[in-house]
Amino acid sequence: MGFLGKAAKSGLAIKAIQIIKREAAKPENQRKARELLAKATQRRGKPKI
Repeated sequence: MGFLGKAAKSGLAIKAIQIIKREAAKPENQRKARELLAKATQRRGKPKI
């Protein structure tokens, strides 16, 4: 992969990180993340029969 390919990949990665940060800052997405974490920890804590 040449210089331009690496530059394009790093540019895409930077843009993706910016989008993730912006979405993570939104209150509704923070609420969804907390609910998902709560569900995951509840499932893991239950004993298997």
